[in-house]
Amino acid sequence: MAKNDNTSLMTISGWKGLFTIDHNPRKGLLLFEKVVLGYTILTTLLIFFLYTKLSNPVEMLIARVRFMAIMLALWGVYRMVPCRLLLGLRGFVQLAMLGIWYPETYEFNKLFPNLDYLFAGWEQELFGCQPALLFSKALPSHIISELFDMGYGSYYFMIGFTALFYFAVRYREFTRAVFVILASFFVYYIIYIFLPVVGPTYYYHAVGINNIAQGVFPNIHDYFLNHNNCLPSPGYTDGFFYQFVESAKSAGERPTAAFPSSHVGISTICMLLAWHSKSRRLFYIYLPFYIFLCCATVYIQAHYLIDAIAGLVTGVMFYFITMWMSRNVRI
Repeated sequence: MAKNDNTSLMTISGWKGLFTIDHNPRKGLLLFEKVVLGYTILTTLLIFFLYTKLSNPVEMLIARVRFMAIMLALWGVYRMVPCRLLLGLRGFVQLAMLGIWYPETYEFNKLFPNLDYLFAGWEQELFGCQPALLFSKALPSHIISELFDMGYGSYYFMIGFTALFYFAVRYREFTRAVFVILASFFVYYIIYIFLPVVGPTYYYHAVGINNIAQGVFPNIHDYFLNHNNCLPSPGYTDGFFYQFVESAKSAGERPTAAFPSSHVGISTICMLLAWHSKSRRLFYIYLPFYIFLCCATVYIQAHYLIDAIAGLVTGVMFYFITMWMSRNVRI
């Protein structure tokens, strides 16, 4: 292992270490790349199995060839110039590509009968109401709306900055941290593929607010096979963070991925990684954003309350499982 592997980028020597050649580099795929490879193989098999039912199977297969080409190209460049900068690039590229993998879950799960009528019904039985319908009405303040939307939008920042923090300050565990995040994401994606729950913003729009208010939750079967319209988020529509969240929804949101909430799950994992890093400052900086994010999932009608609770439980569970799986991983 190179001496600079655990050097913080907070020092001049750390910055120099970005380009220092590692004389004992990792020769094969990194653990998080193996996870990407496994998910690629699994979903490729699923594409072939559902080939005649999918809307664009050829494009999905071509995308996988491109993903693998990018991963192998980065591996090849690193093998030629095995330095810290290129190893970090291998991790950050895979994290960035999560935004491409996510919408694909809709291409699969829209083929299965929608289950929101069950989840909305369970929500009603557990809480005696629809929290996603009432939360924003109970807290109509513009300030509250903006704080929650800010928290919801901070999700992407938390993921990226957690990885960046480990790369810069806890480099020996960078690969481990990226593995924990990526592996957890892909487990969520597998759940979303086979559990077609779209969340209140889509389901309420499909069946009508009047039905929801009266406690009527129709089974809409394969409605989302051909529809992907949703309700506008409640809140302060002129707010900066409201507009940011709505823009993000328009750019990449699909009727998919409601249960469990990966927003709550992955942000919980980021909180636990921040604590594990021994940077209490990072943990407490994250904390208010995390609280606002968890509240926002229900407030903006992206999730049922049971989705958020399940996200918290699975986030903790996935964190400890993946940390145990990667206990011997060091750069």
